[in-house]
Amino acid sequence: MADYRATSIDELRHLVSDRALSGETVLLNMGPQHPSTHGVLRLLLELDGEIVVTCIPDIGFLHTGVEKNMESKGYQQAEVMTDRLDYLNPLGNNLTYCLAVEKLTELDVPPRAQALRVILAELQRISSHLLWLGTSGLDLAAMSVFLYAMRERELILDIFEMVAGQRMMTTYIRPGGLWRDVPAEFEDTVHHVLEILPRRIDEYESLLTTNPLFLDRTRDIGVLNTQQCMELGLTGPVLRATGKAYDLRKARPYSGYEQFDFNIPTQQDGDVYARYLVRVAEMRESIKIVEQALQKLPSGPVRSNNRKYVPPPRSEIGVSMEALIHHFKLWTEGFAPPAGHVYAATESPRGELGVYLESDGSPKPYRVHLNTPSFANLQAMPVLTKGHFVADVVGIIGSIDIVLGDADR
Repeated sequence: MADYRATSIDELRHLVSDRALSGETVLLNMGPQHPSTHGVLRLLLELDGEIVVTCIPDIGFLHTGVEKNMESKGYQQAEVMTDRLDYLNPLGNNLTYCLAVEKLTELDVPPRAQALRVILAELQRISSHLLWLGTSGLDLAAMSVFLYAMRERELILDIFEMVAGQRMMTTYIRPGGLWRDVPAEFEDTVHHVLEILPRRIDEYESLLTTNPLFLDRTRDIGVLNTQQCMELGLTGPVLRATGKAYDLRKARPYSGYEQFDFNIPTQQDGDVYARYLVRVAEMRESIKIVEQALQKLPSGPVRSNNRKYVPPPRSEIGVSMEALIHHFKLWTEGFAPPAGHVYAATESPRGELGVYLESDGSPKPYRVHLNTPSFANLQAMPVLTKGHFVADVVGIIGSIDIVLGDADR
């Protein structure tokens, strides 16, 4: 039987200060069952009164072995598991994985599929930022913002349901393109949402941006500079809030992002408030990208015609025995990419999301490794919280926007 003994202070000696060993400071568990840890996360806090001396993140409560499980499945089947990583960015997870597979197989993607990928990825970014805004506001007692942000997020999830049949775990983006084309009402629906969003973002800002209570809880709290971010491997809004204009959509464009005109929002202060301002500005930039993509949306197929890796369209399966057999073999036996290894990365709502694939020439990946931003962001908690009140830990956790499924894997 497992030994569930309590952890002794000697086992924590290398993690806490000497004052904790002498009883001068207090050790306090925050989580893993806590509404403001944004998942099943345990923080071991060393406190001097109400001041944080040390913060030790303890993760792994949601570990599912996703990377090893993906290595036991075919390339198409493994994609389904990417939805369950950062469950607030499933389409972005699908996209990153598919980019890696397409790089490994040199698989082409039709222009219409590329444009639709961009539209859906940016809508996913807005959806994720809306949930972050609502929950972070709720953590700091701004309950009305949570209700309003969820209202707009529902509109975006309805679009995902329209195109994929699922609101969250979509698996809609596939190697070589998309599962299917979008319905006829897609463009009008997206235009309608884009008309609403700017006014609603203005409403959120009117409630928070100059709110004295919100400013007291966010300014000069959880400060990082660019050098610290680089040392800790932090990317995304956390890095950009320190003044570093680094965004993979500009630095290493993918899926045709080089065709779109948009800015990289930055701030200089590197605190909780700066991270808030960056994400709000990013929602506005995502709206601009989606509007441009809709204007340039080409007609044509949404799946590659490379039948070595892409199943035939459903219309052929009912009239062609060869197409039916090919479809059956691809989904039962899979496809075998050439031996080699690749890395593909995208700009997720939380930072750089990367997928490393290694192929040995068989229908299953030999090695899968995921570079996830939530894992990197959690590394910053000891630096971010030191010297702050324990009440500020809640706002700091929200500001780095973690998803524990993304960190534990």
